[in-house]
Amino acid sequence: MKHILIIIFLSTFLACNSKKDNAVSKIKNSNPEQAIQEKISGKEVVTELEKLGYFNLTNESELDKVKADFQKAYTDLDFFQGPMRGETMDFMDNRYHWIDCEELFETDGLTEYLNQVKTTFEKLGLELKFENEKSEQDQHRWKHTIELNGIEYVAFDGQFSDLDWGIAYVNFIEMLNAELRRQGSIEQFYPINCGNDGMFVLLTPKQLDFVNRNYPIDHEHPTTMSNWKNRNGL
Repeated sequence: MKHILIIIFLSTFLACNSKKDNAVSKIKNSNPEQAIQEKISGKEVVTELEKLGYFNLTNESELDKVKADFQKAYTDLDFFQGPMRGETMDFMDNRYHWIDCEELFETDGLTEYLNQVKTTFEKLGLELKFENEKSEQDQHRWKHTIELNGIEYVAFDGQFSDLDWGIAYVNFIEMLNAELRRQGSIEQFYPINCGNDGMFVLLTPKQLDFVNRNYPIDHEHPTTMSNWKNRNGL
């Protein structure tokens, strides 16, 4: 009888441990499709970005400088950004754009930043013609529109609030992306941040995926428009 009890106890103990191991295994592998991305070197980052066509809008004379700065920014800071051109606010890669969202929101700011982005469109072999800017405003509300390539887009339409800069920033990027899609481009502008030192960047879906897998996912790196709106209460 004693031997029988010992055998029953051991069987029960082993069965419980087996269930526990299975449970722990399930917890550890709750999302087996989500692979852990090992950190690669700055040189490898530049190589992969080049394979993905990130530098294809960069002037040949500035290409070495742009690549070197991207490598250094990743190695030293885990940061996705290249150099600006001299004392200007123009990025050498012709994909990144600096933007003062306060200036953008103002009447003259819209055409100023459209002129800035026009260079990127030209590098892509696309058209960005803007005209017929209209503004209707009173003390509480403003409607601001402009035509891009013959199609009217809304730059701002609503009552004034603390979200004005963010709304203008979103509308600006979305009108540019609408024109990119209309002209058959897979490239899209992705928001990074908005303020007096705002930025946004032109990427393909594969380039965005690479950045999200190898750089921090935070307020200093590109994201989808839906994510950016959620972060900023829009």
